[in-house]
Amino acid sequence: MSTVKANDLTNVTGGIPTVKSQQLIPTAWVNFNGTGTPAIRDSENVSSITDNYTGNWTVNFSTTMANANFATLLNHGSAAYRGFDIIESTSTSGTRVETRNENNQEIDATNISVLVMGGQA
Repeated sequence: MSTVKANDLTNVTGGIPTVKSQQLIPTAWVNFNGTGTPAIRDSENVSSITDNYTGNWTVNFSTTMANANFATLLNHGSAAYRGFDIIESTSTSGTRVETRNENNQEIDATNISVLVMGGQA
């Protein structure tokens, strides 16, 4: 078996590379602190986070998605929080997410990760 090594892969049209019509990498992802003013720790294809209200944010994409039918995975956690993660809505320009505690109350969490898989416009 051969090994292929590359520092950067790009589809011939400039988009995300695919294998058997499946994208190889997340289209967007972000890790941020959701307390106070949201602070992005690291991200890819995320321009900003909008703080809508306690426990609710919109992750804004740098490059829009082809449609709003992408997959979003949300996780929040710390030793103090056990609760629920809710994908509230999706659009081509972002995804709205919510975190709740074990009593189903909206909370600002310190460690939030959002991962998006889908095609860019």
